[in-house]
Amino acid sequence: MIASLRGTCIDVAGSAVVIEVGGVGYAVTVTPAHALTMRHGAEVFVRTAMIVREDEHLLFGFESTDALRVFDLLRSVSGVGPKSALGVLGAMDPGQIANAVANDDDAAFRKVSGIGPKTAKLIIVALSGKLTAFETSSAAAAAGHGATAHPASEDVVIALVGLGWREDAARSAVDDTIANEPGVAAMGTQALLRAALGALRPTGAGR
Repeated sequence: MIASLRGTCIDVAGSAVVIEVGGVGYAVTVTPAHALTMRHGAEVFVRTAMIVREDEHLLFGFESTDALRVFDLLRSVSGVGPKSALGVLGAMDPGQIANAVANDDDAAFRKVSGIGPKTAKLIIVALSGKLTAFETSSAAAAAGHGATAHPASEDVVIALVGLGWREDAARSAVDDTIANEPGVAAMGTQALLRAALGALRPTGAGR
């Protein structure tokens, strides 16, 4: 079982990345936002889930242990396959997923491609009480949030520059997002990157 990979990113296309470790390239599926944080030729580290089927071996990569654990919990729900579980994590981070379950907010899951109304309700029922640790950590993060700091801010700035934005524009977008976005303290790298991109894209300024 391959539990993690540390190596060089040699290819990125959408949500598919190739990580070379010891001369062997591993194809890993990640969320699109996670892929945006990876740069060709850079060293990367991902925690992985290996799905073995009769005709294929699939690797899914995650930026945190929390994301991997939530992925495994989502896959335990009847009707939720690995691609749908990754889709949920692409739309929400672990804290947001925990909050949606705690608040019986099945609409949050219906927004994800491949998750219908029945499956969304089943996720709420099946995971009720199982995501408390993630919900608590999100609340704690929000309580301790400072207006000018976020642990992922530099990673997001680097990712935006890699996408072609000027550093000053990227940094300004990240700072504005941290200052104004509700629930920013609970965001992981992917969620903060999505929010910062949303602040940049309406005008296209800073390219």
